[in-house]
Amino acid sequence: MTTITNHMPTSELQALDAAHHMHPFSNQDELAAKGARVITRAKGAWITDSEGNDILDAMAGLWCVNIGYGRDELAEVAARQMRELPYYNTFFQTTHVPAIALAQKLAELAPGDLNHVFFAGSGSEANDTNIRMVRTYWAQKGKPDKKVIISRKNAYHGSSVGSASLGGMSGMHAQGGLPIPDIHHIDQPNWWAEGGDTTPEEFGLERARQLERAIEEMGEDRIAAFIAEPVQGAGGVIVPPDSYWSEIRRICDAHDILLIADEVICGFGRTGNWFGSQTVGWQPDIMTIAKGLSSGYQPIGGSIVSDEVAAVLGACEFNHGYTYSAHPVAAAVALENLRIIEEENIVGHVRDDIGPYLKHKWEALADHPLVGEARIVGMMGSIALTPHKGSRANFADAGAAGYMCRERCFANGLVMRHVGDRMIISPPLVLTKAEADTLIERATRSLDEAHAALKDEGLLKAAS
Repeated sequence: MTTITNHMPTSELQALDAAHHMHPFSNQDELAAKGARVITRAKGAWITDSEGNDILDAMAGLWCVNIGYGRDELAEVAARQMRELPYYNTFFQTTHVPAIALAQKLAELAPGDLNHVFFAGSGSEANDTNIRMVRTYWAQKGKPDKKVIISRKNAYHGSSVGSASLGGMSGMHAQGGLPIPDIHHIDQPNWWAEGGDTTPEEFGLERARQLERAIEEMGEDRIAAFIAEPVQGAGGVIVPPDSYWSEIRRICDAHDILLIADEVICGFGRTGNWFGSQTVGWQPDIMTIAKGLSSGYQPIGGSIVSDEVAAVLGACEFNHGYTYSAHPVAAAVALENLRIIEEENIVGHVRDDIGPYLKHKWEALADHPLVGEARIVGMMGSIALTPHKGSRANFADAGAAGYMCRERCFANGLVMRHVGDRMIISPPLVLTKAEADTLIERATRSLDEAHAALKDEGLLKAAS
């Protein structure tokens, strides 16, 4: 039996990694010179590297390890399923028990009439599915020109060609000829960075009404759908003003366009409800899922679809699918993950216990001289770094403060990500109060050290 263990010094592992492994979202040459951090094991909310350092993972991997690392139940389910039926596809008028059971469970958990699931291997694949799904839906209804999907600048919906086009990140669009045709972007509802002198409520309404203006400019007969994360995740944990979502839903209803909730990050308890759209108070027509669906233990994603959309698609042959759609091992692991979330009341733990506890401590970080804003919804939070709190100023050297703070976090045994000059967290939902205290203590120390270094290097300067 082949096993993979940490059987050589870290430097040798790093050299092999640099020689053969191409990392996502990385400058390979810079990473090779620095050396990748080698993670060897994990338990609960903690990861351990090849040097034996224990690090509090306040990002839950990539927003996904909702039930924490090291749950033996998921390993046992995976092994059992591999022995019974390691793989079969669902293309040839076939199905299998894990797919049936997981689809039924998701229909039970999803709100309203979201009762049908098209499985994929990731959130990127699921959002690619959504592009074809909404366009096929409208074509079946005799409106083939309704192709345009509206999204938001700085949104993240995946990194495949289709899903990255849906996303609104300029750095991704600069490579590979993106976005593809018939994808349109409006401004994000980021009051801190873009609200100027308006109140949050005024700003939320203005940003929502950009959707209506785009529909009117391009023509309602061309717009297929609007896609959005309930809370923007990779864009910096951007929480829209309270006025935003009700206006978005009104506009979609008034103009006969589908509303897609990208729940890849927000779903499965992270916001204190099963789904983020429930937290912000709107009902989607299609819901994108992944990440917390299996807590990252297996790659799986999907689109949960309303009765009406499913009925229209059901009348035609939808020529779309993936080799690993509803993979039996991934489906079995996801089903066990959902059982754990449900039976251990992890959603309630976020809503009523650890969520409010962390919120109180996280929002207090706004008192730090380097922090202008501290926002958190459930177990996803962000802080905006600023050289001047009163004016909500940006740094002259954009991104330097965030990178410096991130590096200090790693040095202090904390994974906290930076998006430009915003620091973001998304810890496992099973975080304890003692671990929340550790998170805040290490974050505060890292902010102190970053603030001192920015002062010393003359970088506490606002953009002109």
